[in-house]
Amino acid sequence: MSGTLEGLVVLDLTRYLSGPHCTLLLAGLGAEVIKIDEPAGGDPAALAPPFSGPSFERASPADYGLAYLKRARGKQSATLNLKHARGRELFLRLAEKADVVVENFRPGVAERLGIGYPVLQQRNPRLVYCALSGYGATGPDRSLKSFDLMAQAEAGLMSITGEPGGPPMKTGGALADMIAGSYAALGIVAALNERERSGRGQAVDVSMVDCLFSMMMDEPLDSYEKLGLAARQGNRIMRVSPFNAYRAKDGWVTLGAATNADWLALLEVMGRADLREHPDFSRVEWRVPHNEEVDRIVGEWTARCTVREAIERLRAADVPCGAVRTAKEAIEWEQLKVRGMVQALKRSDGSDAGVAAAGMPLKFSRSAAHHDAPAPVPGADTAAVLQRLLGLSAEEIARLKADGIA
Repeated sequence: MSGTLEGLVVLDLTRYLSGPHCTLLLAGLGAEVIKIDEPAGGDPAALAPPFSGPSFERASPADYGLAYLKRARGKQSATLNLKHARGRELFLRLAEKADVVVENFRPGVAERLGIGYPVLQQRNPRLVYCALSGYGATGPDRSLKSFDLMAQAEAGLMSITGEPGGPPMKTGGALADMIAGSYAALGIVAALNERERSGRGQAVDVSMVDCLFSMMMDEPLDSYEKLGLAARQGNRIMRVSPFNAYRAKDGWVTLGAATNADWLALLEVMGRADLREHPDFSRVEWRVPHNEEVDRIVGEWTARCTVREAIERLRAADVPCGAVRTAKEAIEWEQLKVRGMVQALKRSDGSDAGVAAAGMPLKFSRSAAHHDAPAPVPGADTAAVLQRLLGLSAEEIARLKADGIA
């Protein structure tokens, strides 16, 4: 089976996580993604620990960082010195052959290099150009440097993450990076679809802060104070009660009663049918502002059960629930294995890197979507890319390498 983006050529100028995650998704959908890195230095993730094994020490010159091995799967790797006039011209010629360019420089950097969207648009009017940044291409903070931590802080996510009264807390994963990369991939696909009608490409501007804010504001966060709610709700949500993680004899159980039927079923499971018609507990309007009392009752029941016992009883009554798994336990979970979501990470030579990686989360009935190909050796595809797309000879490429241009 071919991928849904088969035949599309993507030039990838990104580093760290937001951009590489975007192009990882595009590669998983079948696009030809060509990483373009500097000849000197290259992708910083390639030489950043931990390395395969896993180990904090690099075992050999052929050993690369686990982040690089995960984020560069299914991509090609070429090198060009974009600060050199000849390297810049070669990139512009590659852009003429490409469908998409993705970069996550600070706003203004691409323009200073002479490869910003206005220049590329003149060379290739059909090009879709996606720029990811912390704050976006417009606004007073557009030029500020930002990583995931800053984006989570500035968007307000850290202020609502954690227990009531606790300190600001980021999410365990790099949520701002991953969400922005996913939104960017969506924006690129949308622009490509529009190109089929108009025949013209366009620029896609993606801000990490914008993406986080758009997801947070599904909740009426600006109303919490008026409702007497703490900004940090822990594992709760303000529309449902109970909805939390509860300690069992040997671990933790999550459960939520999103409907009245769920609440009634939970009462039966807990042996608290006496609360079915209670003037307070029977109403979610009362339970939400009195979460502590509801959680106390649920927690007393879970504390008498093992995780397995609680889950079995709750699921038998069709009450939404789940065990709190460690990352290791999730990797061993049969559900994820059956879905092809747990893969052995491969080194560039195809050998086992000693850790797990996530598979492609999108499944299609007719099209392929996967991350089967390992990350390339940095720069390994330079000659092939320049020969195939630009028609350069082996002698020309050798001179470019000798001059530090490719």
